[in-house]
Amino acid sequence: MFSFPSQRESAVPVAPVGGLFRLERLRALWVAYDKLIITLGSGLLILLGYLAGRLGWPAAANRLMVLATLLAGYRVAASAWQALRFRVVGINALVTLAALGATIIGEYWEAAVVTFLFSLGNYLEARTMDKTRAALRKLMELAPRVARVRREGTEVEVPAEEVEPGELVLIRAGDKIPVDGMVVRGRAAVNQAAITGESLPVQKEPGDHVFSGTVSESGYLEVEAERTGEETTFARIMQLVEEAQEEKARIQRWLENFARYYTPGIMAVSALTYLVTRDALLALTLLVIACPGALVIATPVSIVAATGNAARHGVLIKGGEHLEKAGRIRAVVLDKTGTLTRGRPQVRKVRVWRGSEKEMLLKAAAVEKLSGHPLAKPLVERAESLGTIPLAEDFQVYPGCGVTGTVDGEIIRVGNRRLMQEASIPVPVDVENYLAGEESAGRTAVLVAIGEEIWGAVSIADGIRDEAKNLVSRLKAAGVRKVVMLTGDNQRVARAVARELGMDEYQAEVLPEGKVEAIRRLKQEGLVVAMVGDGINDAPALAAADVGIAMGAAGTDVAMETADIVLMSDRLDKLPYAIGLSRQTLKNIQQNVTFAILVVAVLLLGVMGKKVVLASGMLIHEASVLLVILNAMRLMRYRNG
Repeated sequence: MFSFPSQRESAVPVAPVGGLFRLERLRALWVAYDKLIITLGSGLLILLGYLAGRLGWPAAANRLMVLATLLAGYRVAASAWQALRFRVVGINALVTLAALGATIIGEYWEAAVVTFLFSLGNYLEARTMDKTRAALRKLMELAPRVARVRREGTEVEVPAEEVEPGELVLIRAGDKIPVDGMVVRGRAAVNQAAITGESLPVQKEPGDHVFSGTVSESGYLEVEAERTGEETTFARIMQLVEEAQEEKARIQRWLENFARYYTPGIMAVSALTYLVTRDALLALTLLVIACPGALVIATPVSIVAATGNAARHGVLIKGGEHLEKAGRIRAVVLDKTGTLTRGRPQVRKVRVWRGSEKEMLLKAAAVEKLSGHPLAKPLVERAESLGTIPLAEDFQVYPGCGVTGTVDGEIIRVGNRRLMQEASIPVPVDVENYLAGEESAGRTAVLVAIGEEIWGAVSIADGIRDEAKNLVSRLKAAGVRKVVMLTGDNQRVARAVARELGMDEYQAEVLPEGKVEAIRRLKQEGLVVAMVGDGINDAPALAAADVGIAMGAAGTDVAMETADIVLMSDRLDKLPYAIGLSRQTLKNIQQNVTFAILVVAVLLLGVMGKKVVLASGMLIHEASVLLVILNAMRLMRYRNG
């Protein structure tokens, strides 16, 4: 589990002196390079044994080969024994058995070379695998260690995890921000790449939120801490990435189950081969080359490389199974408001048929101020610029229609045609024509009635995101067949937005349960469906989809917990990237599995034809493992959507 390094952990230890210092250095060297030292030592013994043989000293040569086998093989045998205690017969057991058998029948050279190559392969594998985790390691290096806080009027420096919520944290240019919190003073350009993957700095000012792990590039901020230590968004990201890299894909679980039965099966086949042919070396060779090492590693190494790449670009993929499903996405369903649009609706036009604009807006705002509807806020903001908003009484909400209330004894109704119809307020033809025109232009026109007459209409629209305009073409390029927009808006508004964005389908006036039904219908068509939403309002639809994708989720626990894939930034262009990366990962896993099976098949034929011996079989086996890892590492460079 991810945790912030404490001051004690980060402190440089006091160096011992004299002999003790040298002993500590040697111990540190051994811990860091033990695999390499063992491999080089074994290789050196094999070289000396070879030279002794060439000089006509066979007894010395054999002893050196046995020493090389023991040096390279003792850890392999120990690992095999540990696995056998849990009734697991793995590759270490096969190699141990092969080396032991070769030594018993006097094939000292074969035994030494097999263990040496296996040790060398393990070392190279560990080094290469370590590189696949480089993305996560780089992110962890961004973890803030210290924070400057103001306590009792004095600025003090404390470990980042010791900051308490509510404390004032001081951020200067170049500082890593150590907490999630709200800016209360100052202005600064903040690089949020650690959270959102976007390297362009974002201007922060009082009222804005900042995240732990981001960096202030210029300016000065005073931030009130809201989340600290392991509660911050950055710490949650690290934890989720670590969990994702451990979660197994379906194909990985299948391969591990397969290997559990395959390995003992190979031992039985090898024993049978010896009984039939009486050729011990042939049986041992069969034992070694049939090891499913490349097959077992084929999936996890690709998943680690892909999830690390995704995390670096501000995309959290919650494990192998979700990555696997995302690679098969054929239909993408997007919510309009807040996903395809900016989520910041504004008043675009006001039309008045009766009374004054100011009076109508102030009375409408009095009622809307009590509403939590997204369209209420821009109307209230517009009215606030005109004067003091009066108080409303008898406030009522009519879901899907609008709101009503009483202001100065007059009934105020703000909503759509249905609200007016239910109140028996007639909608004149010119008003109806005006509404149709606004809706055809993609604007939502809200009617305002005072008393029993319609006074006017307020047109509200949410601007379409810039990156939404080529989203459909990029998704199609990533292999998606159908892109569908769902919205609670009316048909005309939905049609105008869908046409502008080039959607394959759209559904208007959809309630949350309607979104779930739309997703089920697409699934019944045989499509793997992804739902993209904000992770809170769209929670039922996210759960109903094969892959739930939440966007703009930085700082939102619900979104990070409910979605399968989380786009930390509020940018739609991360969506084609995430789907493209998932598809490439699926392809990469298929390549690795196919290659691993082919190598084992070819080696088996080579052994049966006596073209492959014990040492060369092990060499090819280890080379196949490394090639699988190197192929997976290509995913670390994936950038396109």
